[in-house]
Amino acid sequence: MQNKQHKSKKVREKFSNRKDSKGLVLGSVLATLIAISPYLYYLYESVPNQQVWNTFLFTYDSKGWEDANFAMWVLTGKLIPLYLFFIWFFTCRHWWYHAILVPIAMYIFQISQNLNGDTQFIDEFQLIYMVPVMAIVIPSIYLLRARIFNKVNNANKSLEELEEEFKISPKNFWGKVKDYF
Repeated sequence: MQNKQHKSKKVREKFSNRKDSKGLVLGSVLATLIAISPYLYYLYESVPNQQVWNTFLFTYDSKGWEDANFAMWVLTGKLIPLYLFFIWFFTCRHWWYHAILVPIAMYIFQISQNLNGDTQFIDEFQLIYMVPVMAIVIPSIYLLRARIFNKVNNANKSLEELEEEFKISPKNFWGKVKDYF
């Protein structure tokens, strides 16, 4: 009997260590992805100061920007915050994480305008295009907040316990994507 208990304890410790090491590896990957963001930002410096940029993969014409280096500087200024917002969105465990969708949508819109080459109206009139996103995200966050505070008033749970109850923690990346959309 004691031998069986000893074996089951070893098995539990083995699975616990596996879970801890998986979290350590995932945390290390995320920390590395965040730490390399300044290096990714300065990739624009490798782009030539000419209107057409030819590589073995593609040819980029900067059109209205007149300089591919400047166009890539503007693009990296939008892509790096978007990259960091995506990391934050997919790793955030708070009930309000859907609010991060608003700046994500804003940066996606700005990047699409940047790639379109229309430099006359860069970063203007974007609030009009953000209204549909905000019309979905803001009420859903408010309703979630109302549900939390309704449960706080009707239960003896702390806010931390309720926040834990509303956390979404799927097993893999695609499961998390499915939970968001």
